[in-house]
Amino acid sequence: MEPVGGEELRTSLSRLALFADLNRPTLEAITHAYREEVYGSGQRVLRHGLAGGGLHVILDGEAVVVLDGNEIARLGRGEFFGEISVLNGDAPSADVRAESDLRCFVIPAEELEPFLLAHPAVTLRMLRAEASRLRDANRWE
Repeated sequence: MEPVGGEELRTSLSRLALFADLNRPTLEAITHAYREEVYGSGQRVLRHGLAGGGLHVILDGEAVVVLDGNEIARLGRGEFFGEISVLNGDAPSADVRAESDLRCFVIPAEELEPFLLAHPAVTLRMLRAEASRLRDANRWE
């Protein structure tokens, strides 16, 4: 899997709920401002306890979140990870591994806060997704 450029990346982002209401010029600007990364199946994307990273939005493929050797979540197209550690200023609290070839749109840690402040609709969608994750994590079984 190879990174794509320009128009194809803009189209991929426009089809994701997180970026759904951004207009074409804004989408074009963010495709030029941030990067796309590709990971091979089995490759670790984020490592528990190690600094670095950023917001990773999955464009294609599947990732697994692993804590203490146990899979705690599977993430697919349109889902994202890495934002909590960036926003808290902490190292990741779990490993994230590519379960298949994985293509992500990445906003580096140091650029995430300015991006979210500049795009409140994206921030609101992220907040809603976080609220759903928290609700699901706290469900009584």
